[in-house]
Amino acid sequence: MMSKLIVPVVLQLLGVLVVIAEIVIPSAGLLAILAAGLIGYSIYLVFTEISSSAGMAFIVVDIIAFPAVLMIGLKLLVKSPVTLKTSLSKADGFSSQPEALSFFNGKAGAAVTDLRPAGTAMIENKRVDVVSRGEYIEKGAGIVVLNIEGNRVVVKKK
Repeated sequence: MMSKLIVPVVLQLLGVLVVIAEIVIPSAGLLAILAAGLIGYSIYLVFTEISSSAGMAFIVVDIIAFPAVLMIGLKLLVKSPVTLKTSLSKADGFSSQPEALSFFNGKAGAAVTDLRPAGTAMIENKRVDVVSRGEYIEKGAGIVVLNIEGNRVVVKKK
């Protein structure tokens, strides 16, 4: 009887591993179908070759074990390098805009590229990505910073 039990147990363990692989690897459900097949065949073997009480025991174990395995797998997935970080912070080196943009408010400079309406300007000896209010400003023209809107530096022709 013990030798008959080895194959279903191995199939159950393979099914669990395939379920965990399904969590990590996007397969459009193919791995989930494979896992269901492995587990289903395992239960079929237990019912047909061992006994119906052993088959019921396998089903009870599956009902209890699979939610636990899924919870553990998801918790491990969150901590793994496979997942994306949930937040971006300055401590990790991420910044949505330069901190010193407000410094440029009211300053004068010159357009390094044509502003159609976006381009680059030299303000206080620093290259800054700027945008005009919609008008075309040619390269080399003098500009003045009107205001800072988030990470946009809005300029007008001098």
